[in-house]
Amino acid sequence: MTNTLTVTSADQTMAIGEKLAPLLAPRDLILLDGDLGAGKTTFTKGLGKGLGIKRPIKSPTFTIIREYQSGRIPLYHMDVYRLEQGGGDDLGLDEYFNGDGVNVVEWSKFVADQIPANYLRIIFRRDDSKGDNVRTISFDPKGDRFESLTNQLLGELNG
Repeated sequence: MTNTLTVTSADQTMAIGEKLAPLLAPRDLILLDGDLGAGKTTFTKGLGKGLGIKRPIKSPTFTIIREYQSGRIPLYHMDVYRLEQGGGDDLGLDEYFNGDGVNVVEWSKFVADQIPANYLRIIFRRDDSKGDNVRTISFDPKGDRFESLTNQLLGELNG
């Protein structure tokens, strides 16, 4: 099951993340893939807000992993784009994936061999033909929990 939404602003992208946050539990894995500048970190900012994290959410491009402990549950935000040539084995991703927080991984294809079987993949695409801020956001859940979670989220967003 894949479902797609169209957004026309960064605020709408953040709102989707904020709506998803209350549905999440420790060990949940959210994979964010798609175009550069399409809204992955913007979405994560909304997710952090929805989790009650007060610190500004920043892209972890150069640090690879940023930890936010102050919310309802911890948020582990990973950007593994710089691991295109490998090196993901040394990050200890298993410890995060089996830990006490929500895991958000941008550019997951670079650590695909370390991704568990169950997750929610969200794909962000720019649609510049329709305007500078137009994005399509597609949800591709794997596993019963994430299918249910996606249905609940889309029901809230479309209801």
